[in-house]
Amino acid sequence: MATATADRLEPLGVGIGALLGLVGLATIVGTPGALKSGGVLLALGKGLGAVAAIAVGAGLAWLTRQ
Repeated sequence: MATATADRLEPLGVGIGALLGLVGLATIVGTPGALKSGGVLLALGKGLGAVAAIAVGAGLAWLTRQ
């Protein structure tokens, strides 16, 4: 990172990507009983949203490292 073309915002992009991935993972792992009253569609939507958050976070971290 000593070159003149080094991106100073790279750590920020990687950090936000990692945070987004952890939020998605915590959504999947945390409070499984909270979805019982909402039904199957709510559980499916929350699961797909969490997987999408992990994918976007990983993609952002990968993209900033390129």
